[in-house]
Amino acid sequence: MRAHLAFGLMVALPCGSPTLAQMAADVRFEPGNFGTNVSGTIIGDEYIDYRLAARNGQELFAELAVVDSNGNGTIYFNVLPPGSDGVAIYNGSMDGNTATVDLPDNGTYTIRVYQMGNDANSGATTGFRLDLSIQ
Repeated sequence: MRAHLAFGLMVALPCGSPTLAQMAADVRFEPGNFGTNVSGTIIGDEYIDYRLAARNGQELFAELAVVDSNGNGTIYFNVLPPGSDGVAIYNGSMDGNTATVDLPDNGTYTIRVYQMGNDANSGATTGFRLDLSIQ
């Protein structure tokens, strides 16, 4: 897998797919904290899933920033609810890279970071930082 994760407060769990390289990581907050920052690198049409448990009525805050890129830096995130087959309740490419999302269900939510357009098609490499919190 070409995707790279760098983080301090979570455990990485690599997952493979025959058609698309993917990395996944479970996000865990230290006791007393309700947020953390994670960072990584996306290459081409890869994506990275960050998974975190939450309850109905909580609020998820997510902010994605480009650290560096050899392309245009067209990187976004989606928020997928528990049990989603890819359908998002928040779409960063349409709504922006900063979000506060009211969570409708109990379970594991996925924050999927990905590139679009020429960056995805040309194999560009984009480093990012993702600020996550739940309240």
